[in-house]
Amino acid sequence: MLRTWRQRITVTDVVVWTIGLAIAVMVIYGSAKTLALGKYNAVTWIDLSITGLALGGVYALIALGYTLVYGILRMINFAHSEVFMSGPFTAAFAADALIALGWWNKYPILSLLLVALVAVVVSATIAVLLERIAYRPLRSAPRLVPLITAIGASFFLQYTFRGLYGSGLKGYPDMELLKGFWMLGSIRIFKTQAIVIIGAVVLMLILYAIVQKTKMGKAMRSVSEDKEVAALMGIDVDKTIAYTFALGGTAAGLAGILYLLLFPQAHFYMGFIPGLKAFTAAVLGGIGNVPGAFLGAMVLGLLESVGPSLFLDGMGIPAPYQLKDAIAFTILVFILIFRPSGILGERLAQTKA
Repeated sequence: MLRTWRQRITVTDVVVWTIGLAIAVMVIYGSAKTLALGKYNAVTWIDLSITGLALGGVYALIALGYTLVYGILRMINFAHSEVFMSGPFTAAFAADALIALGWWNKYPILSLLLVALVAVVVSATIAVLLERIAYRPLRSAPRLVPLITAIGASFFLQYTFRGLYGSGLKGYPDMELLKGFWMLGSIRIFKTQAIVIIGAVVLMLILYAIVQKTKMGKAMRSVSEDKEVAALMGIDVDKTIAYTFALGGTAAGLAGILYLLLFPQAHFYMGFIPGLKAFTAAVLGGIGNVPGAFLGAMVLGLLESVGPSLFLDGMGIPAPYQLKDAIAFTILVFILIFRPSGILGERLAQTKA
């Protein structure tokens, strides 16, 4: 048995596990020290958790695009972050037009629906064009080729929108209806946070129902299992894949509107960091698994919001919140090392088997 262990465990494994153990000890020590100091009360932790859930809801809708495309094509669509950017960036100009018409605060619900429609149409159109122009001709190519193409398409879209809309920040207008907060006992929740959390959950349930219950959703799952057999059964594979990209683009456009409610500034680079975090969430939950993407996004949002204060504040780090991105990407690295299938990935594989 000892000889078997020596054969299985390499020096790299020992180094990785040592680093992982050291980080785990630091997290436990920092959390214990922070809680012992009593710097934050229960209300503060609840506020941070609500912020994390709102972020997680946005990440979940973006992650849906990654996980749907991976499930059906077994490729990572790194241009999806620019699909997310294109819709809300365009919708910010639509919001300006509604302000000029005097509709923005006079008809707030209608205005939100109109800008959401603009974001969805633009993002879904960009996603479908990506599939048709960039990915479909490379469907039978080695996996590295579409991956490189996705990175190139990402840069192309970034600088195309920079040329169209400029390189500056585009402010998203405030809406009187969404200002302020509600009190749930002693808990304060901003209206925008409540709308983002509720909207993200409802949209994820609708999109999940589309994938699981509709005829096209069944076709998507069939193509994901085996394209050749699905084609023999009469399924239009090209149409199904295009529909998958359109569905992911729709989710990304809606996520962009929710994102602008939290962070009311649009720019050509706005999709890069949220896109990477959504990819992290998809990997964390089990890429290719829709419930896993939602679960991973919520966990990531909570860790990003609560983690800096909980893990780092007790160790005397001056500005722990500046390290929230480092926490997110550290999670990605360790998930890829220790559990590359994600939280729900193994269960999904066992079910299919």
